[in-house]
Amino acid sequence: MRIAATYDNGNIFQHFGHTEQFKVYEVEDGKVTASEVIGSNGAGHGALAALLGEKQIDVLICGGIGGGAQAALSERGIELCAGASGNADEAVEAYLKGELVNSGVNCNHHGEGHSCGDHGEEEHCGHHGDHEDGHHCGHHGEHGGEHEDGGCGHCGNHGGADDDMANAGDTSGDKKGTDENDAAAQGCGGCGNGGGCGGCHAKPAFEGKNVGKTVRAHYRGTFNDGTQFDSSYDRGEPLEFVCGAGMMIRGFDKAVADMEVGQVVDVHLEPAEAYGEADPAAVFTVAIAEMPGAEDLEVGQKVYLQNMYGQAFPVKATAKEDGSITFDANHEMAGKELNFRIELVEVKD
Repeated sequence: MRIAATYDNGNIFQHFGHTEQFKVYEVEDGKVTASEVIGSNGAGHGALAALLGEKQIDVLICGGIGGGAQAALSERGIELCAGASGNADEAVEAYLKGELVNSGVNCNHHGEGHSCGDHGEEEHCGHHGDHEDGHHCGHHGEHGGEHEDGGCGHCGNHGGADDDMANAGDTSGDKKGTDENDAAAQGCGGCGNGGGCGGCHAKPAFEGKNVGKTVRAHYRGTFNDGTQFDSSYDRGEPLEFVCGAGMMIRGFDKAVADMEVGQVVDVHLEPAEAYGEADPAAVFTVAIAEMPGAEDLEVGQKVYLQNMYGQAFPVKATAKEDGSITFDANHEMAGKELNFRIELVEVKD
């Protein structure tokens, strides 16, 4: 088995689309037998995924990653374990022990290279890794719920309103839409929103003949009032994912587990099977003086902050007054009931 980790000076690099190096590990019988550092030879998730495919990589361990990159990796049969941070060698050892949690931390963009600006040129009021000019404030709790004094958080511009469906990202990687256009694909079944999960080797939470297989499905997502929030039909390309691998929100994933090719089903998902309930603790207020760059943020704007473990998480500025700014780290779809019409197009054996 060959494992690649986004790499920078011994640590997991936090921005897949901009990584300049990978550390590649040769693994036999569950142990690392050799490793080497290679250059990325390109920018953007398409070029990087192609490089990993050429290097016959089986598993990618990284920090932040968006839906387009996930789709490109999935096409090449590369397993993804996102949300890792800290020492790269230790992350690989944790993966091999089945202890590395796929937290689903993402860039939430569909643009090439995962620029964290307005889906074009990069625009930052801080950084979410060690690769950009950063501004510092206090740490925030693991899901953005608490403000820890004396820490070092970061405010990286999250830019426009279009999100990717995978891990709160785009199922296809190139969708245009509103904040609520992040429907089915939520890495690790929604762990990115604090739901927690087993690990990258965790046993699927359900059974079905399609579990463990790469499937392609069309879908249309609507709210209870009939408003459509996303559709793969509109993009002209079905969604591809590994059923039961935690690439999708649980309810969507589970619905596909026993479907036949050509079958169409309608499913209604309560929040627990989708993006979970909104967590009041994920709304927090910080002093603007503690976050250089925050003075330029506007209500409604999205940015990235870092938690105490150095992992990036997206938040939305919801209020700004009297020298303070309030952020909401809840997913845009948290607390919402969702409806999907799903058509299974293909099952790859």
